Amino acid sequence: MKPARLRPGSTVEVVAPAGPVPEDLLDKGVAILRSWDLEVRVGEHVTDRHPRLGYLAGQDAVRAAELTRAWCDPSVDAVLCARGGYGSLRMVDLVDWDAMASRSTPPVFVGSSDITVLHEEIAARLRVPTFFGPMVATDGFVSDPVAAEHLRRSLLEPESVRSLTGPATVPVVDGVARGVLRGGNASLLAAVLGAEDAVPPPDGCLVLLEDITEDPYRLDGILTQLLRAGWFTGVNGILLGSWTNCGPPADVRAVLDDLVGNLGVPTVWELGFGHCDGQLTMPLGVEAELDAANGTVTLLESPFS
Repeated sequence: MKPARLRPGSTVEVVAPAGPVPEDLLDKGVAILRSWDLEVRVGEHVTDRHPRLGYLAGQDAVRAAELTRAWCDPSVDAVLCARGGYGSLRMVDLVDWDAMASRSTPPVFVGSSDITVLHEEIAARLRVPTFFGPMVATDGFVSDPVAAEHLRRSLLEPESVRSLTGPATVPVVDGVARGVLRGGNASLLAAVLGAEDAVPPPDGCLVLLEDITEDPYRLDGILTQLLRAGWFTGVNGILLGSWTNCGPPADVRAVLDDLVGNLGVPTVWELGFGHCDGQLTMPLGVEAELDAANGTVTLLESPFS
């Protein structure tokens, strides 16, 4: 199933599945959404704080229930995550996935970073395309007009963003590959492997990878864990995004070349998504073509119905 594209007047709801939400950034982000002629609702518990664990936006069960309610509400056209941080892994098993699967036309879903956990579950359980993009109550949305505009176009003018590339994209391994886009934040993809029912992406995918504040040796461990779990078996191509504050770029590139570049599938470096200025909004769960030599990803199908 695919969501319907957004239009002026569409209703979007902001939820907080992960970390605590700065109210000043939330207010600014909501104002930007309203400037796009969208009707904006803010979930009742978005500004909650966990009573003991300050890195969580409220209790796990409450965050899961709010996500479930927003997704299942037929009047909500899109569910937008306020921010990442940490916490999605704690609440993902409390989400009512059966109830969410019962909605005949799913909503648009947008988030990144820690929200990778939810992208993976939505893909595996619901088979609904989602968007890995900037989040409403973050500087990466509020203070980055380039990133915000690309998100707006992705949701309201999708025909204008069929070809994706970054300002510093270069090939790691040349070649052309097709497949369904999957992935996101590398450390969260590795964390998801701890679940009993964790499975690698289906064969033939194009995998997105990015991360933040992980030293090169930590990235080595994260990627090695994914490799040992068979996560890259059958992958057709790899899209590398930003690696912000992960150490000297040359050292990060050396780790990725050694572990990912050696897989021999078409691969590009710095496609322009993740924790970076002007981040691209990347649709997940749709077929695309990677041309590594040109540093481009072209969508072969729409993420919308």
